[in-house]
Amino acid sequence: MKNALFSTALVVAVVALFFGCAAMPQTWPDYERSAENRMVVIQEKIGDGLKTGALTPDQSQMFLTTLKGIRADSTDLRNKSVRRDEWDRLNVRLERLGNEIDRALVRPIRMEGPRTGDRIVALQWTIDDGRVSGRLPAGEGREIQYRLDSVRRDYLHVTEGGRSMTYEEEADISRRLDALEMELNRYR
Repeated sequence: MKNALFSTALVVAVVALFFGCAAMPQTWPDYERSAENRMVVIQEKIGDGLKTGALTPDQSQMFLTTLKGIRADSTDLRNKSVRRDEWDRLNVRLERLGNEIDRALVRPIRMEGPRTGDRIVALQWTIDDGRVSGRLPAGEGREIQYRLDSVRRDYLHVTEGGRSMTYEEEADISRRLDALEMELNRYR
């Protein structure tokens, strides 16, 4: 009877130890390498799509910004003891981004008007440069960035699926970009 009770207690202790060790955080080098490889492939897809014109500058910037956030999260997970589900979540984000890029690459190439997308990208560079150089105060920088993001969202929504902008839509977006350019010129 004592042996049976001892054996049962021993089995329970071993099972508890096994499950406790399995749930402990650990490093996952295979997941890390897999995520890094996927990020490289995604970045190459974005670059190729931009070169061929399948992706607009706006789309590629949006995708690169998302990839930058995922890469930062990957760096945070790297060389730490973490649970496998954290790497799984990161890989799911990479998969979603890859699928979104693939969908954007198969859309028909659209002809843009007076390069509205290029103006948005140039304004983004100006904002980033102003922030880095310190010419653009933080509060104004956030407000201008918010307004540019709003214009970018509206532009992408209006041109979604290869649809051309109407004259009124194009005039509205152009007017808003002109206002942002004038405001940014104050901080040069």
